[in-house]
Amino acid sequence: MFDVAVFGSLFLTLFVIMDPPGITPIFLGLTAGRAAKAQRRMALQAVCVAGGVITVFGVLGHRILDYLHVSVPALMIAGGLLLLLIALDLLTGKTDEPKQTKDVNVALVPLGMPLLAGPGAIVSVILAVQKADSVATQVSVWSAILAIHVVLWLVMRYSLLIIRVIKDGGVVLVTRLAGMMLSAIAVQQIINGVTQVISYNFV
Repeated sequence: MFDVAVFGSLFLTLFVIMDPPGITPIFLGLTAGRAAKAQRRMALQAVCVAGGVITVFGVLGHRILDYLHVSVPALMIAGGLLLLLIALDLLTGKTDEPKQTKDVNVALVPLGMPLLAGPGAIVSVILAVQKADSVATQVSVWSAILAIHVVLWLVMRYSLLIIRVIKDGGVVLVTRLAGMMLSAIAVQQIINGVTQVISYNFV
């Protein structure tokens, strides 16, 4: 009742796309200035939001996109633009303002979506669920989805220990680094979306 190959393949795919190690500096940068308890809560919220979005698209993905007349490349470009706006805020230090720090729940956007539950992860899950033609493969697919979200939560939850070591100055540095990384991810996502649009229309 369990297909190890399917589990391993999807887990590794989602690991590369959702990038648990790479999310650490971004999570620290976006949650800087909050109490440790709030940061732990936001780590759980981000994973729950990402898991909810992934689950919905895994079950109803193609129907949702078809109903809205939205293509996968359009989803990728929109997600990339949203991430780019967040990255610019990190690079310019706007996330350090008190209003931003206290009032905005970054666990929902951009952490939960589109950073974790981005177009790449959504498309991978949609395809994996479609290919799962037996109970064993379905169990393996959803087990892999659950496993990667547990890993994401553990990484973000215990990345808070880093803050105790690097202090405030280190957090500022990590925030700028996160902005650079996030901007690169955003631009690459936009490029991938544009490339797919071109290939669909001209190839």
